[in-house]
Amino acid sequence: MNLRIAALLAVCLLAPTVHAANLSDLRDAEVAKGLREALEVGVTNAVTKLGHENGFMGNEAVRIPMPESLQKVESGMRKLGMGKQADELVATMNRAAEQAVPEAKMLLVNATRKLTIDDAKKILTGPDDAATQYFRAQSGEQLTQRFLPIVARETKKLKLADYYNRFANRGVALGLVRTEDANLDEYVTRKALDGLFATVADEERAIRADPMESGKRLIKKVFGSVVP
Repeated sequence: MNLRIAALLAVCLLAPTVHAANLSDLRDAEVAKGLREALEVGVTNAVTKLGHENGFMGNEAVRIPMPESLQKVESGMRKLGMGKQADELVATMNRAAEQAVPEAKMLLVNATRKLTIDDAKKILTGPDDAATQYFRAQSGEQLTQRFLPIVARETKKLKLADYYNRFANRGVALGLVRTEDANLDEYVTRKALDGLFATVADEERAIRADPMESGKRLIKKVFGSVVP
């Protein structure tokens, strides 16, 4: 299944040259199947991009930094000659995310397989991240539970993680640190999920925005004579 199937579906729905009046004219089961398969490819691509060494650390778009409210601490560490430790903490956060992301693949693939015909139509006619929103609603909580123990295993290797948590909790009490940033494992898990869904959204936008000639045969199968 070509990654850009959904884009072709969307283009066929919206282009003025399309002869079908609306989605009810389409062969529903095949439209849903085509979208499911295309989204599975998009999910696989997103996980593959992130779930390896430097998938996060080497990617400016998703690299996990120190929380904004603690970046002054990082600056202070560097001034005190603790730049190596600061680098280790940032690297560990990103390595933990890279280790956790492969857990997402099957959950997200299963979410695509649960797509109903109505879901598929809403995604095809929705915003350019409609499928990503669907994935997050369907799987976000489960992914958090899957990611947390993997992240905790990685951060436990670094004694600075305990220092982070102690300092951050004091910062919360003083109103200097946001509560959601006070626990390192929860912070990394949240940022890992943000990075994952941002990448899934990029894949979805590519599907919608770049229809290719190689996808037309399947579109003709789905739409019959709809594509001129």
